[in-house]
Amino acid sequence: MKEETKKYLLELSRYSILSKLGHTRTAISVKDVPEEAKSQGACFVTLTKSGELRGCIGSLEAHRPLYEDVIGNSENAAFRDPRFPPLSAEEASSVIIEISVLTPRQEISYSGFQDLKKKVIPHRHGVYLSHSFYSATFLPQVWEQLNSHEEFFSHLCYKAGLDPDCILNDHPKIELYTVENFKEE
Repeated sequence: MKEETKKYLLELSRYSILSKLGHTRTAISVKDVPEEAKSQGACFVTLTKSGELRGCIGSLEAHRPLYEDVIGNSENAAFRDPRFPPLSAEEASSVIIEISVLTPRQEISYSGFQDLKKKVIPHRHGVYLSHSFYSATFLPQVWEQLNSHEEFFSHLCYKAGLDPDCILNDHPKIELYTVENFKEE
């Protein structure tokens, strides 16, 4: 993705959040949207404050133009992440915005955990795990906090509402994706 597109999407994200807080800024015109941001795209928007997670919401599949996905997920990360209270006007200037644009997911087959460890590359792959009615995902950036396969998959199973050992016992469906991520300076 071009640097000017990344810059535009980060500005669009911040604008979307600030406009919901009542800040008046010059509106961003659709005619100014870079061409590559008009294509269908899926993204996650992550907000951090003092290096700690403050909100993260996203789309796993492209279902609208990327710039629209950035708008929707920015507002949801700031105001609708159930793990956090809505972002306040006072906090808005202290959050850092990061956007992760996802590639389409690819299901992988694996014979067991050792085989899975060979196929899932830390810091490169995001993982979508699903089993029965349960599912969860971790972006590739999560490897920074959970840097072993055991820790990563145990937390992912737990996040999905499954037993932390589900990867060993239930053989859940695993889909991989990569991201192009960029954030405010």
